[in-house]
Amino acid sequence: MTTLVDFPVKPEARPYLDAFAEDAGEPQWLRTVRRQGIDRFARTGFPSRRSENWRYLDLQSLASEPLLPTSRAAQPALPADLPPGIWLRPMRTAIAERPELIRSLAAAAGTEAPLEALNAAFFADGFVLDVAAGIVVAEPIEIAHPAGTGDASLHTRSLVNLGAGSRVTIVETYGGSGKSNSGKYWRNDVAAWRLGEGASLTRVALVEESAEAVSLSEVAAMLGADARLDGFLALFGGGTVRQEIAVAMTGDRAACRIDGAFVVSGSEEANVVTAIDHRAVGGTTGELIKGVAAGRGHGAFQGKIVVREGAQQTDARQTSRNLILGRRASIDTKPELEILADDVKCAHGASVGELDEAALFYLRSRGIPQAEARRLLIEGFLREPIEGVADPAIREHLLRRLSRRLARLEDQ
Repeated sequence: MTTLVDFPVKPEARPYLDAFAEDAGEPQWLRTVRRQGIDRFARTGFPSRRSENWRYLDLQSLASEPLLPTSRAAQPALPADLPPGIWLRPMRTAIAERPELIRSLAAAAGTEAPLEALNAAFFADGFVLDVAAGIVVAEPIEIAHPAGTGDASLHTRSLVNLGAGSRVTIVETYGGSGKSNSGKYWRNDVAAWRLGEGASLTRVALVEESAEAVSLSEVAAMLGADARLDGFLALFGGGTVRQEIAVAMTGDRAACRIDGAFVVSGSEEANVVTAIDHRAVGGTTGELIKGVAAGRGHGAFQGKIVVREGAQQTDARQTSRNLILGRRASIDTKPELEILADDVKCAHGASVGELDEAALFYLRSRGIPQAEARRLLIEGFLREPIEGVADPAIREHLLRRLSRRLARLEDQ
């Protein structure tokens, strides 16, 4: 059935507009958010390379071959039996039991960005984590986002809300296979993180999607005074993978650390996009992103740090280091600083190079076979950001997944 609207609709958006239907069982405020989202996407369609934020990723495959929302709710696997003061539920449950939290998420996220707008229209589930003030969660909380099935899209929306002085570690896995399996699907994931005064969030994302999957994630974080965010991104699998994190440093002395590693081969694409907005005094930011590309793989890092006029005494540093294996592989890197204050310490740097032949010759001269020597050098290059993960069990798990990914890299 064709949905009639009184404004021009982008051709690639028409199948999604036709698939949209309001659910009379949902609250009116949510139905309004969904209608605003689909209208916005119908007007704009998919983002293109003409947009600076998407210049390194082509979504033409999604525009030309629609992957419509699945009727099955894409519910993450959540742990049970959590201590008092920690409320963790699927998004569907939260809409019914904590509507005030979800309404605030909808207001914070908005529907301006095209894929965020489409997510607002179709999100089926996700998770909500609400941690009371002063609660320290000793063990990491693991959340598994299952792979999709069939030629369809999964739209999930989540919220992490940390009260003042609380502390939590979250490990999110996407796909979870770690193998070059088949399965065509599109994941469109949106999340909001809110850290109260003195709160601390450590979040690790491990992406091991299907070789045919498109996996896109947008996170909007807001940090209060003395809050700290430590994020790590491991992009080890998926046909097209993009992780975008935007952080608003709204409180004085807030601290943010975003590190990551990506590996692409074959015809894979991986993008890491960060935007850190310093709005208050005494904030600190550190970023270290490392990437490896082989075959016809393409990787990209776009990172922007903004220091606003009132954000004096900011200390912000951003580094992108990349390794190219072969003539057909490519990596783009675009670090940016926009500084409007004068009492700051800011720096950025980027490099793209090839494997060190002298180091490779040294290892081979010690009797190490060519393939093993290459793997050792590549793994050594990517270990640095992983070594920054504080939890030893999580760190060792990431190193094992990296080793497994590099074994497949050398086989391709």
